[in-house]
Order: sequence, then C-alpha cells, then structure tokens
Amino acid sequence: MTSEEINDSGLLALARAGEPEAFGELFDRHRDRVFRHALRAIRSAHDAEDVTGIVFLEAWRRRESIRDVNGSIVAWLLATANNVIRNYSRSARRYRHVLASLPIAADTPDHSHAVNDRLDFDEQRDALRAALSRLPRRDQEILSLCVIEQLSTADVAAALRIAPGTVKSRLSRAKGRLAALLDDPHQLTSTEGGLS
Repeated sequence: MTSEEINDSGLLALARAGEPEAFGELFDRHRDRVFRHALRAIRSAHDAEDVTGIVFLEAWRRRESIRDVNGSIVAWLLATANNVIRNYSRSARRYRHVLASLPIAADTPDHSHAVNDRLDFDEQRDALRAALSRLPRRDQEILSLCVIEQLSTADVAAALRIAPGTVKSRLSRAKGRLAALLDDPHQLTSTEGGLS
C-alpha cells in the first residue's frame, strides 16, 4: 500500500506511532491548501508562509489530539490556521501601534565617511594593502575571491576554470606568502618584486 492510498487518519496513526515520514506526507498533502487559506486571510505571502509553518508545528506538537473528519485532517488544519491568523494579526496590530507611538527620530549626521577615512589610515590596513600589492597577481586573485569575497572553493574554481584542489593549494600558498610579508616589514619596503 503506497502513501497515496493511505488516508490522513492512517498517516496520522503512523505519525503518532513515531514515524515522522508519515507526518511529512501529511505536510506534503496539505501545506498548499493551508498556505492558500492563510494568504487569502492576510494577503502577505511571507506572513502566510509563517502561518503555515506554525500550523504544522502545532499539528506535530498536538498530533495525539488532532481530530479527523471522514479520514481527513484538513478541517483541523484550517481551524488551527484561523486561530494562528487571528493571533498573528493581533500581534501585528500591537506592533504597529507601538511603532506609531514612538517619537520620530531626529536626523543625525552620517559619520560613515569619517569612520571610513580613519580606517583607511589604520597601520594594519596599510600593511595588509602593501603586502597584498607585493603578491603575484594570481595570489591576489585567489585571496580576493576566497578570503575577501568569501566565495566557495567550487565557485572560485568554476570562475577561474581550474580544479577545486588547485584553488585550495593556491590559496594555501598565497596565505603563506602573505603571512611572510606581514611578518617581515622590510620586504614591504624593498624595491624588489613580490614573492616568487
């Protein structure tokens, strides 16, 4: 007997007996209907997704007391959705009321440019920039993609059309070279080329 041939009551009995896959099947069967019901009531897809999640969390939590009607739990799910929607709407109204009662914030000057200027002159940042500029272009490229931009090894490999293992080994070498430059400030001021 396939899960499609088992009615909600049968799946609910299996879920009560400790089979979460059966509850997953109930979720798959009815999530869209609960979502559409919530969406009609609150008109926000994001909020309807939240309501749907809460309804099924409640269904899992209260699976021992769910009542089925003619082998279906749809009525219970939709009634629970109505309760969740009311609570959700009430909470949103209270939140809007609190926001409306707050005083309007006065305009404050934007100090971000001054902060950025100070950070740009920071000695460690200058040393790091100098060290990066002394590295071969290939090392700069790997460090900027993997460390600064935090792309995955697989993404960098695809972008540079090289193997992921090559990305890892180049990144390791580049980090070592950068650390050596930062540990020896004399290399940063020498007129010779970068590390080989």
